[in-house]
Amino acid sequence: MEYVRLGTTGLKVSRVCLGMMSYGDPARWSEWVLDEAAAEPIVRRAADAGVTFFDTADVYSQGASEEVTGRLLRAVFPSRDDYVLATKVFFPMGKGPNDAGLSRKHVMAAIDDSLRRLGTDHVDLYQIHRWDPDTPIEETMEALHDVVRAGKARYLGASSMFAWQFAKAQHVAEVNGWTRFVSMQGHYNLLYREEEREMNPLCADQGVGLIPWSPLARGVLARAGSAETTTRAGSDQRIGALYTDAENDRQILDRVAHVAREREVPPARVALSWVMRQPGVTAPIVGATKERHVDDAVAAVELELTDKELAFLAEPYRPRRVMH
Repeated sequence: MEYVRLGTTGLKVSRVCLGMMSYGDPARWSEWVLDEAAAEPIVRRAADAGVTFFDTADVYSQGASEEVTGRLLRAVFPSRDDYVLATKVFFPMGKGPNDAGLSRKHVMAAIDDSLRRLGTDHVDLYQIHRWDPDTPIEETMEALHDVVRAGKARYLGASSMFAWQFAKAQHVAEVNGWTRFVSMQGHYNLLYREEEREMNPLCADQGVGLIPWSPLARGVLARAGSAETTTRAGSDQRIGALYTDAENDRQILDRVAHVAREREVPPARVALSWVMRQPGVTAPIVGATKERHVDDAVAAVELELTDKELAFLAEPYRPRRVMH
């Protein structure tokens, strides 16, 4: 495993981040989610392979993912300092008018609720899950700064927004002497590359680390060249909503399968290696519901695609509608 700095911070993270959305309560989220007992060997496999970076969110399984994440990481690692823990705030966690968004009221309540569920006194990376158009960004950034000053979070990150929104948030923090975001968690993979237009270059210029979500396009890229079906493929409605250009997707998937055959490796390793080698990418966030998924992610760190292969994989892409 390789370890790299998150953006320009001094924080070192593993080159692979294990996404914990896959673990929690299937009754509260989706049938492809694993319960704690099924998740434990996968998390142990990741830890044994050197993965130290774990990402969840309060909304995943309506809090159950954070509970499972906290228990598993305490069981797997000897010390809280041995891993980097990230979670997020924004989406509804109740039916009340202040149970969502990025108001000071919700941010302050949400961080305490997350820490309680995670069973820790701090998270290493606290991220806003989306942009809140109903709350002044000044209110949000000051509240997040206060979370950091209170010792409840070490660093701040953001996820999936327009580049102008991210730049505005960073500017507001800078002029007021508040804590800036150090990472951006955007939707980025071979089937969706709209982040390359504005967000990724902005982050590269500003030294913000990229930790892409869905680097395997919710498993679609991992099945390139295969007729395999999975529980997630049959139940995750977001797949059809996010990847809508079937013809172009097929062209890209065919190339992933071709490189995988030439290299004699699973397609997932090829797709992940491509993401890892894009400018500014620190660690893709990989979901794993089988131990071999962890093995593929870790092996992708060592899979050095040639410049010709990288270009071959990227060449067919057509612009898509921006989706956050």
